[in-house]
Amino acid sequence: MISVALLGAGRIGALHARNLAAHPKAHFAALADAVPATAEKLGQELGVPVRGVDEILADPGIQAVMVCTSTDTHAELIERAAAANKAVFCEKPVDLSSERIRACLDRVSTSGAPLMIGFNRRFDPHLSELQRRLREGEAGEIEMVTILSRDPAPPPVSYIERSGGLFRDMMIHDFDMARFLLGEEPVEVHAVGSSLVDPAIGRAGDVDTAAVLLKTAAGRICQISCSRRSPYGYDQRIEVHGSKGMLRAHNIHTSTVELADAGGFRTAPVMDFFLERYTPAYRRELDHFLYCVASGAPPRPTGEDGLRAQMLADAATVAHQTGQPQRIPE
Repeated sequence: MISVALLGAGRIGALHARNLAAHPKAHFAALADAVPATAEKLGQELGVPVRGVDEILADPGIQAVMVCTSTDTHAELIERAAAANKAVFCEKPVDLSSERIRACLDRVSTSGAPLMIGFNRRFDPHLSELQRRLREGEAGEIEMVTILSRDPAPPPVSYIERSGGLFRDMMIHDFDMARFLLGEEPVEVHAVGSSLVDPAIGRAGDVDTAAVLLKTAAGRICQISCSRRSPYGYDQRIEVHGSKGMLRAHNIHTSTVELADAGGFRTAPVMDFFLERYTPAYRRELDHFLYCVASGAPPRPTGEDGLRAQMLADAATVAHQTGQPQRIPE
């Protein structure tokens, strides 16, 4: 049994907490949150003691920490947990600043502590199968990757104002997926964006509708389409075109039952949002983290994966703001 503590009991923290409490190979040792009432409510639900962050990090019996707090606390908590010789899982992103991420990764490297970043989509059964079959050559040489990612509705503007913007907040998952599928680093980024869903998002200095083109040194292209609004549900589709053919991952519907009548063919709605759509991915993500802690195997995605996705997000933000394509530095 791996003794694990969880920091952060909000929406994503609660999801990880419930998975952790149910996992047969984990001992859920403690949880903490900046809002005591939030921590106490979740702790009572799961039968897990609530402790302070300092107490958790000082406890030599806790082997691993899951960081699910607000983004502006991630880097510091990663560094402190690593310095305390604990394996660390951290929700994306490590920080909104690439320079701060580099500094954090340097400190983690010095400590030798394992670090895994929560790009959960890599663990989705359908997307991981897509990536495996690409690597096995079923579609031949990759030529074009197309990623469509659309949320059912935008978050509150109060969240938008501190999110770092659509490219760093929402599209960062798609940047990681692009790297996961392409198998080669993008070196050039083009981006456009508009505020079409909610004028308040534009007034907050962000966009809610965006498209990005990535190009690798070999000339492979990835196009990403993002929107904060999708009236028909959480839209998550990927298509990879190659020299031998095409591999595609479809949306997941709430039911496989389909009705055909005089009005045509009708299917059930797609999943509501990421918590429902990626439920299996979050469980498999935790499986991988615990396996790596127990076995000593290096966890993936790594801190470097987190940094490279952030660099693409930064470049896309600048490309949108300037109207000029951006090169990705080594």
